[in-house]
Amino acid sequence: MTEDSSAKTPNTIPKRIVVTRNGPYQPDPDIPIVDHLGVRIATEAPVRLCRCGQSQTRPFCDGSHVKRGFTDAKDPRRVPDKLDIHEGQQAYLFDNRGTCAHSGFCTNRLRSVFHPGEEPFISPSGARLDDLINAVRRCPSGALGIGIGPARDAALSDVSRPPGIEVSKDGPYRVTGDVELVDEDGKTIAQNAGASHEHVSLCRCGSSLNKPFCSGMHWSVSFHDPVPDPLREPTLFEWAGGYPALLDMTRIFYSRYVPEDPLLGPLFAQMSPDHPERVAAWLSEVFGGPRLYSERYGGYRRMVSQHIGKEIRPEQRALWATYMVQSADDAGLPSDPEFRAAFVAYIEWGSRIAVENSGAGAKPPPNMPVPRWWWVCNATPGARQPAAAGETPDAGETDAPPGADETVQFEEHIRPLFRPMDRNSMLFAFDLWKKADVLKHRRQILARLEAGTMPCDGAWPAERIALFARWASQSETEAASE
Repeated sequence: MTEDSSAKTPNTIPKRIVVTRNGPYQPDPDIPIVDHLGVRIATEAPVRLCRCGQSQTRPFCDGSHVKRGFTDAKDPRRVPDKLDIHEGQQAYLFDNRGTCAHSGFCTNRLRSVFHPGEEPFISPSGARLDDLINAVRRCPSGALGIGIGPARDAALSDVSRPPGIEVSKDGPYRVTGDVELVDEDGKTIAQNAGASHEHVSLCRCGSSLNKPFCSGMHWSVSFHDPVPDPLREPTLFEWAGGYPALLDMTRIFYSRYVPEDPLLGPLFAQMSPDHPERVAAWLSEVFGGPRLYSERYGGYRRMVSQHIGKEIRPEQRALWATYMVQSADDAGLPSDPEFRAAFVAYIEWGSRIAVENSGAGAKPPPNMPVPRWWWVCNATPGARQPAAAGETPDAGETDAPPGADETVQFEEHIRPLFRPMDRNSMLFAFDLWKKADVLKHRRQILARLEAGTMPCDGAWPAERIALFARWASQSETEAASE
């Protein structure tokens, strides 16, 4: 079925997003809105999404567009609306640079086909058909299309999924599903030639040249969302990139590696079409994210039931683990040692439990909680100075060391000595930025400082150790006199 023949199903009313004139987007209140991790954002009707980029309550509108004098006119400098057609050995690829939001999904994942900054931009015979289809479907702006013949095929280019809005990180709103864009009068918003009607990217920074659609200007204007607390330890779910990243990985795994493998292919031949979504939901919950698997599919009991009687062999398990790690590479999941140590640890642990539960006569306990995985041995991203950063930085500095007759103050003189990485590395035991914690553990801390084992990347100079010792002694004297 081509795009021209994709008529709406009779007796169904599509969800809508009203693009108000020089103002916010107003989506139907029952369209789910999630953040870049795939976590649902709570909303109250009427929903008004900021598109001027200035709201202090992003992603919601606070009226800043009025103060700014925001206008939603298209900019004459925008990339022209021109559909390019590229004929390949297996399929035709369709591309409209005027629709592109420059998210980089295609160029980052399939460089044999998509060549940033080069002409021609697309080499349509540079990859397998399934990889081409996946690249087109992952394009969040809808600029890409694919067809076996010289017309865009919606059945190949788009995915059937419920309506939804993702607030991407520092970027546009990514709208998916059967969502109609209309103006205040109910008139359909015109799209560029060849654009998908199933997935589009809507400007959120206020600077697009092709409003209401994103043109990638959020990069040029350095649009950023509020920065979360950098000292809060992220979950593995957050560090991985959330549900979208894990779903990308599982889709790659079950479409690229499983079907062609003689050991794994038969094992998964009868899996449900949404099996990648189920595994991604399970991993999301295991890695500290929302209870996606429990709420959608039934929790631990459901997962265990899928393995009973399968009699998974050790060699199948080993291949499963190997391909899963490879799929994480393919999907661009973080490659830092701390994350990969935790990721691989769970893949090994979980797959071995699955083998055990699948054995003949196995009777696994059905009511166990979904496991919650964490960083391995407190090896978090902030606990180690990476070698690539160059020379190891000195410990923290105090602006003005206290004089000989001056009282040493914790907030002014001691706390600044401990860097964020020092604090993060010890949070499993105590908080180096809290006076009460440091007071309680001052003798142990001093002993480690004098032994040169704290911080872990290099001993303090003698004068800083002396300053801490002076504060510790002073604190003990004060405590004794109380």
